[in-house]
Amino acid sequence: MLERYGHGGDLRTAEEAFDIPAQKFVDFSSNMNPFGPPPSVKEVLHHYTETIGQYPDPAVRGLRRKLAEKHDIDENSIVVGNGAAELIDLIVRALQPKLTTLAIPCFDEYGDAIRKTGGAIYEIKLSEHNHFTLHSNFEHLCEAAAAGSLFMLGSPNNPTGQLVDPELIHALLSRGAYVVVDEAFMDFVPDEAKYSLIHEATRNERLFVIRSMTKFYSVPGIRLGYIVGMPRTLSGLKRLQIPWSVNSLAQLIGEAVLDETEYAERTLSWLQDERTWLTSALQALGFEVNPSAANYLLVRIPRNAGLSASMLQLEMGKQGVLIRDASRFPGLDHTYIRIAIKLRTQNEQLLMALSKCLSIRR
Repeated sequence: MLERYGHGGDLRTAEEAFDIPAQKFVDFSSNMNPFGPPPSVKEVLHHYTETIGQYPDPAVRGLRRKLAEKHDIDENSIVVGNGAAELIDLIVRALQPKLTTLAIPCFDEYGDAIRKTGGAIYEIKLSEHNHFTLHSNFEHLCEAAAAGSLFMLGSPNNPTGQLVDPELIHALLSRGAYVVVDEAFMDFVPDEAKYSLIHEATRNERLFVIRSMTKFYSVPGIRLGYIVGMPRTLSGLKRLQIPWSVNSLAQLIGEAVLDETEYAERTLSWLQDERTWLTSALQALGFEVNPSAANYLLVRIPRNAGLSASMLQLEMGKQGVLIRDASRFPGLDHTYIRIAIKLRTQNEQLLMALSKCLSIRR
């Protein structure tokens, strides 16, 4: 099982499973920007030996200041963390919700964080017939909203790629619920201003927005994310955070990549075209592709293929191509896989490997 530790992108496990060197895999199981880190990252690494002997800034002031400028918000409304995973854990520990509602399928770490605190989970299963959209469950979600309860929602949601209608969030807040919106992939959305709730989070004490910096800028090895909320409500979260949670290299890289406007524009332009092309190519092979606003696709294996997600993952791995077994996400069955969108030559390699697997089974 490649998701032994709960995530895609585990090249070490893949190397052991398939006896192929890690650098030889084409990895569609993790959703990183395929352009790789922007040029400024190499520049930071080149000079990092000059400051590695110093402690990192415990308040992450430089990066918080740049993030505040980017979003036009108060820097005191931002807490930077060791990736979105740390922030998910911290906000749950800070709020200590007795009941948390999850719309499944969703990122499994939401449930993990809640179970660690002993909280109860209420699951609302999204329908594949409506492309797993939250809007189709509007009334059901609102009925679950109670004063003091918590909702954890991804926008775009992982693994479905669906955005959350901000009006739904407003409706939940109006009923007294707390809402954490995971916007880890929002940077890939061209009209993010229409969907992001960052500004609302600085004005509502029951709303929090989590962002990741590692996916869009392709630097998952450094672990970097941030959460936005009202300074007063973030104070409890900061008290739980360990000192120097964000190392100095992560802080420097975070500051540098925020200036990479050409890189960001290039990524957004590429993604819209490539997502459309890859969707059509997968459909031509018989796969059902869920509409996505992100840099990944939730895909259903052809019903006549005679392959489960784990079987297809195994056959693809033998060819040096890694995909995500999406049945590992709560709410999805063995017919679903998740595929990152990569560059055209890599996507063509994916399609060739998929075609070979289908032809063997048929």
